[in-house]
Amino acid sequence: MSFPILMHTALDATDCRALAEFYREFLGLHYRPGDEVPATGDDDADWLVLLDADGGRVFAIQQVPHLNRPTWPSHVVPKQMHHDFRVPTREELERQRARAEALGATLRFDRSDEPDEPLYVLVDPAGHPFCLLVSAG
Repeated sequence: MSFPILMHTALDATDCRALAEFYREFLGLHYRPGDEVPATGDDDADWLVLLDADGGRVFAIQQVPHLNRPTWPSHVVPKQMHHDFRVPTREELERQRARAEALGATLRFDRSDEPDEPLYVLVDPAGHPFCLLVSAG
């Protein structure tokens, strides 16, 4: 029996390039050939694909005219989906939180004092929530 294979996760954004740049920097990804920032500075990108070091697709960022940002922890506008990113230590958790915020993420929830699985919930510049947590795997 065969099964579908996840190609990438597509995220909506009102500023396609800005969100792609956030994840490119935060996760060390690179653009699919042809999606790089244009040398002219005239960027009308409406679909950008980010790849990992092996060339595998990770994210596609799609331009949309309007985006209702999730209001989590309130459920007025549910998050519907989020990503979990793990790091090996508390020190790395703090370092990656600071990097994410420097790149434009915003802290929404702090559970860093949890002894078993410290975590932060942040939102990317387009408002998509993601967890950053300490986990062995």
